Amino acid sequence: MATPKPKARNVADLKSSILRPALTSTYECHFNIPSSALSLMANWMQSRGLAYDAILKNDITLSCREASLPGTSLATHEQFNDFTGITERHVYRRQYDTTASFSFYVDHDYKIINFFENYIAFIVNESNNQAVETSNYSYRVNFPQQYKTEIFIRKFERDYKGNNLVYKFLNAYPISINQMSVNYDNSQILLCTVNFNFSRYVIVPPGGFAQTTTLSEESLPEEQQRSSVIRDSTPQTFGNTNGQGSDFVERDTATGARMDGGADGPLLLPDGSPVRNADGSLREMF
Repeated sequence: MATPKPKARNVADLKSSILRPALTSTYECHFNIPSSALSLMANWMQSRGLAYDAILKNDITLSCREASLPGTSLATHEQFNDFTGITERHVYRRQYDTTASFSFYVDHDYKIINFFENYIAFIVNESNNQAVETSNYSYRVNFPQQYKTEIFIRKFERDYKGNNLVYKFLNAYPISINQMSVNYDNSQILLCTVNFNFSRYVIVPPGGFAQTTTLSEESLPEEQQRSSVIRDSTPQTFGNTNGQGSDFVERDTATGARMDGGADGPLLLPDGSPVRNADGSLREMF
């Protein structure tokens, strides 16, 4: 197909396209306590002097200084010289980043640090007593469904108009907290960077995801309907390479010959007609 010919552009064309760029400073991040462990987590944090409420949840969203929209890639298999001198690459899997990093401004009361420290402590089910100071201290990690959750990054623009990008991270949980340097140099705002592990992400459509529809058998092509039928209740009718209605019996894995010593009848052509030898006799399968 030929490329379009160049044409004159006016200022209005530029304003509606490249002069309306997306900015990096307009976004929100939302972090949720897993619903299955909300009460446990609230009690856990309360015992450590931190209340998880709407105010703290909003503070965490506003304090998120930096985040990264996730990346993805396609894994390919290389095929060499099917065509002379050409290396082909065929896709067989979609791969996702495994970690998402978020940096937060730390408040005067260290709520941000305490929140994520307690989240990780909840994951490994650490106790809140003097036992943690003993040399033989041990713990038992909670089940994944108790600490995995969904986190969101919403990307929007300054006019709050147009479509938003909503990234939804599935099965996410904090896996590490980076070191935070303190020193006697010029004072700066303390930052806390938390790395989340997740299985994959999806971009949520503006109207949400449509309900999943299941195709009925009547809506499938006739050939697919026939190939999808499994007749477990009617033995000896599966058929094999000799055609429909032939016996389905145990066979030699190397030659395909029947183990019961029986014969499959003549070898058939794709149109169903038998294959004959030079002398006119029917050619057997084996």
